[in-house]
Amino acid sequence: MSSASATIAAKGGTTTGAAPKARADAARNRERILTAAREAFVVHGAEASLDDIARSAGVGNATLYRHFPDRDALIHGVMHFVTERIANRAALALEQEDGPFEALRSYAFGAAAERIGALCPMLSGRFDPSDPECLEARTRIEKLTKELIRRAQHAGEVRDDIDVGDVMIALSQLTRPLPGVGCQRIERFVERHLLLFLDGLRAPAPSELPGHAATLEELRPKN
Repeated sequence: MSSASATIAAKGGTTTGAAPKARADAARNRERILTAAREAFVVHGAEASLDDIARSAGVGNATLYRHFPDRDALIHGVMHFVTERIANRAALALEQEDGPFEALRSYAFGAAAERIGALCPMLSGRFDPSDPECLEARTRIEKLTKELIRRAQHAGEVRDDIDVGDVMIALSQLTRPLPGVGCQRIERFVERHLLLFLDGLRAPAPSELPGHAATLEELRPKN
């Protein structure tokens, strides 16, 4: 045994395990902060109290600032956290759900639970949407959503005249509060209206949609 190892052992310590535990604790604290910040931003907007966020997360202010040195860093972290979780929900739906429509349904409800429609209008001026980290997660969401739709259409369970943009618009709009109506008051209707939308996707379609399917290219801002 080396002298350093002997010293640690004599003090009742160990040469392994401490660093992984510290990293795991730090990762859990980071996730608690991001979850609390997401809820706070949905309810109070981008100027939500950082002290209250730390308190809700069950950590001290120093821990919050160690992970996120300022408000903009926290907002960036929340947006990446949410988009990554939505992408993971899509991947999980593709992997675990038996039926194509059930996979799309599971993903839509999971994505709505992340409240992306409420967050984006509040935070859009505080982070760069072309940031590589967020762009990568968004691209992954788009690809997985398109695959969910393609499978359901191929199985004859979803109408052929829709595209990924139609689903992305609906998820954004249905999780966005109405003007003058707080997020908490509108949340109880989200699942109801999301199910109405999903039923409208089913094939055979009872009516013909005007115009054409919304594509991602049309939704992206023009330079």
